[in-house]
Amino acid sequence: MVDLVIDGRAVSVPPGTSILDAAASVGIDIPALCYDKNLSLFGACRLCSVEIEGRPNLAAACATPVADGMVVLTESDGVVDARRTVLDLLLSDHPQDCLVCEKGGDCLLQEYCYRYGVDRTSFVKGATKQLEIDSDNHLIERDQNKCILCGKCVRVCAEVQVTSAVDFAGRGFESTVTSSFDHPLAKDFCRFCGQCVDLCPTGALVNKQLKGTRTWDRTKVRTTCPFCGVGCNFDLNVAHGEVVGVTANYDAPVNAGSLCVKGRFHTDLISSPDRVTTPLIKRDGAFVEATWDEALQYTAERLLEIKHRDGPDALAVLSSARCTNEENYLLQRLTRAGLNTNSIDHCART
Repeated sequence: MVDLVIDGRAVSVPPGTSILDAAASVGIDIPALCYDKNLSLFGACRLCSVEIEGRPNLAAACATPVADGMVVLTESDGVVDARRTVLDLLLSDHPQDCLVCEKGGDCLLQEYCYRYGVDRTSFVKGATKQLEIDSDNHLIERDQNKCILCGKCVRVCAEVQVTSAVDFAGRGFESTVTSSFDHPLAKDFCRFCGQCVDLCPTGALVNKQLKGTRTWDRTKVRTTCPFCGVGCNFDLNVAHGEVVGVTANYDAPVNAGSLCVKGRFHTDLISSPDRVTTPLIKRDGAFVEATWDEALQYTAERLLEIKHRDGPDALAVLSSARCTNEENYLLQRLTRAGLNTNSIDHCART
């Protein structure tokens, strides 16, 4: 173990641990915009800079490993001044529409500006970006004017999703995060998993399904995704009595926060006007509404009729990953023991 002192507190952590993680292990919060424990180190935002006794310059806590006898200050006057300068520079080219921004109340940049008392930029005459908002698709909105170039979206797309739909382009002030040839996001090259949206610390990437509801309006209810048999967990976001969207839950044992396009975006079927919510029975060539008792009775009679007339092998059953394991077990029992056929398959079988 490596022993060091952080803000006067003795800390003992394994070799190779970063200062940021060592501080977090004893409850000391060091701000960071570009860091994520599941991604490669980037060290770009420099908001996590700390003072190390005996060193002339501030060090990025996320990318600096601990050392025996190290003495670290995370909120010294020099550190606080440096963080305020970083935030000042970020605000110099950032829209000041926090009052109506969809990320309001859930924006790390906003949170850190509040924490360090930075309410406006001092670089009032600096250049600002005026880039067109990419809102062509129906799932994700990209506002490059709010991007702080933290690189989280680039890294999660390349390292977790292994898709590389977006990357850095340009140099200096002209740098942006964009797709090949600056095309709008499209299913031709993007999986629309929404991982980038989930990690974006500002309003540069927005889940369109959550637009129109503020973070404090939404209640999160943890559940299991019904779209396949993997068993991913996520948080249903409920507002005004309706499910408005999905956010990742990083404590999930199966998926650890990762989601596919179905899990993240297809819960809109819950409130879809096209959803079938009442059993339908075809009579005289047209579907008519029926009660559940009528539908179950009709189904049982038709299955037994076919079985007695044509034999059990004339029947086949397809189960669904949207059902629970217990429901699928009962269905195969009904098929094998009740209908006397082994012709049952599952949509998620590979």
